[in-house]
Amino acid sequence: MSESWKDRGGRLPLVAADDPSPDLAAVFDVFREGGHDVPALYRTLGNSPAMLRAWTGLAWPLRNDATTSRGLRELIIMRVAQLTGAAYEWLAHHDVAVRHGITTDQLTELAQWQRSGCFSDEERDVLAMTDEITDKLEVSDATWAVASARFSPGELVELTLTAAYYCCVSRVLRTLRMPVDDGDARLASFGR
Repeated sequence: MSESWKDRGGRLPLVAADDPSPDLAAVFDVFREGGHDVPALYRTLGNSPAMLRAWTGLAWPLRNDATTSRGLRELIIMRVAQLTGAAYEWLAHHDVAVRHGITTDQLTELAQWQRSGCFSDEERDVLAMTDEITDKLEVSDATWAVASARFSPGELVELTLTAAYYCCVSRVLRTLRMPVDDGDARLASFGR
């Protein structure tokens, strides 16, 4: 049987999804018990179980325990993926973003969000922060003032950590050359 793109690793080997190691069980079992495939990224990071646990130790709370809108955070993730050219991240979060209220029109218009009528003022404030964190490595005082007038200090921590963490994710994905299905239709709106 030929190997599909989903079964390939990038630069590192994939740990078997059914690996019985207790060091991997805490992460892999979340997927296995939920009836889902263990993502190729987690199987790659599984080459270092302690680092995989550290990875999910921040990723999962950012996704599941934050108080800000999951849709806003998914919009951040999609924009970071777009700005950093991380197609794997775009595909991994595309359907999640849509499930949490980000429209396909917004994803199509994301590269031109400043000129698009598809985004609310709140989304624009978050996208401005995201662009600056990703491209300039910090947020200007003017952009911060607008965001801090809208969001609480705790929410600003969540939004900042989401953007910064997914910048890290993109760099890891690109360095490890995580494979993607280039024919996936969801990549049509990926370009910067």
